[in-house]
Amino acid sequence: MSPLSSTPTIDRQPPSAINEHPSGDKRFKVLDITMKRNQYRSDALIEVLHKAQEAFGYLEEDVLYYIARGLKLPLSRVYGVATFYHLFSLKPSGAHSCVVCLGTACYVKGAGELLAALEREMGLKEGETTPDGQVSLVTARCIGACGIAPAAVFDGRVAGKQTPESVLAAIKEWLPDAAS
Repeated sequence: MSPLSSTPTIDRQPPSAINEHPSGDKRFKVLDITMKRNQYRSDALIEVLHKAQEAFGYLEEDVLYYIARGLKLPLSRVYGVATFYHLFSLKPSGAHSCVVCLGTACYVKGAGELLAALEREMGLKEGETTPDGQVSLVTARCIGACGIAPAAVFDGRVAGKQTPESVLAAIKEWLPDAAS
């Protein structure tokens, strides 16, 4: 169910009354500290979402609701911001991530072919994760590595001057049957 289809009413409790999550998950305490540091201002939404993604790995519905309540914002606004920005994810990512830069320099030098090869060989579309949870395929508008275009990022490691063959070889190292 989409978070928008069941937008709950936001309670108007003082911030001190909402700093305990019923699950006891200590990651919610991290969100509380971030919201408190920003004095529960609604303009701190993006910073709080960053902290939530860092703590939880992705932004699940429960976390979005918690943030909406803490910042006294409608859930629809929190969901809208979380889905607008490309760097926020509402789904868990794979054990490994491959980011293909689609900035102008990378695209001109063949990033589209890199992405097409990955999608064809992995059976994934951008933003998806393999069914076994091993690899997530993500794109970025620009990673700032224009001098080594086309570039890709493998688990945080930037690799330049990539070819469809080189990105597929890097990904296949992550797959369980790569040793065979």
